[in-house]
Amino acid sequence: MRDWPTAGSPPGGHEGVCKVPLSEDEQRILQEIEQQFYANDPHLAGEMGNHSIYAHCLRQMKWAGAAFAAGVVVLVVALATATNFLVAFGAFVVMLAAALWFERSLRKMGRAGMEQLGRSLRTGGLRDYLGSTSERFKGRARRDTEADGTSPDA
Repeated sequence: MRDWPTAGSPPGGHEGVCKVPLSEDEQRILQEIEQQFYANDPHLAGEMGNHSIYAHCLRQMKWAGAAFAAGVVVLVVALATATNFLVAFGAFVVMLAAALWFERSLRKMGRAGMEQLGRSLRTGGLRDYLGSTSERFKGRARRDTEADGTSPDA
């Protein structure tokens, strides 16, 4: 589908854009280009097929979440042990910076990226990841109990 701006639409805006399907010749040409791309560089084609254009933003969001969690831990420990107030304040600043970093990465990703992320999570992406993690923990627990000589069901 091609986007053709209609009269009165803003220069980069989405208002007043109508969708026009590709002609058969355009679809054929596009298929030929795609086949040549896969034939000339199958490694790059595979890499591009496996990666999202939003992967960088998602990676930044993960790091921001980890920084926020670290800030929470430091804040709680600093307040629980009655250490210097500046340590707790520094942890709060880290949490604030991480939240702003997360929000900025989320804005960079945009609505389309969030929709793609939601689709991938709905199709089982998160369940597959967490499922494999839980299986690793279960396997590790089985190995530990077998090394101790106890049964895992006990």
